[in-house]
Amino acid sequence: MTPSPDPPAGLERLLGTDLTAEPVFLMARAASTGSSAANKQLAELDLKVRHYSVLALACGEERLTQRELSQFLVLDPSQIVAILDELERRGAVERRTDPRDRRSKVIAPTPAGRNLYAQAKALVGVSTSESLSPLSDEERQELSRLLRKVAF
Repeated sequence: MTPSPDPPAGLERLLGTDLTAEPVFLMARAASTGSSAANKQLAELDLKVRHYSVLALACGEERLTQRELSQFLVLDPSQIVAILDELERRGAVERRTDPRDRRSKVIAPTPAGRNLYAQAKALVGVSTSESLSPLSDEERQELSRLLRKVAF
């Protein structure tokens, strides 16, 4: 197991504060640092974590609507529209009429989108490995289990 990294210079004195015992703060900080690291990796594909999340769901078998994407990712519908607009301009996804409800659109990947997702997934994997390097494999599995329990 890799030792925990040192906190950023000058912040060591804050590790004893009450805030560092707050799970909500720790989850937010871990999410922020993890997203930042992933965004750095994804920059070579001109993507961000939000784009990656939408693309990952679009490349799944579920054929989600814009509304379902918004709800699952806890993003405002206008944010989803902007992300989809960008992915559509890049030729990565298409909006198609939902056969279950013709008023809705489902998001489908294009072959280029599936290729982009495969590249992005590899980069996110590198970022995840780096972000979770202080944890053993068992701890990573337990963290994922606990986060799923809290998130859903």
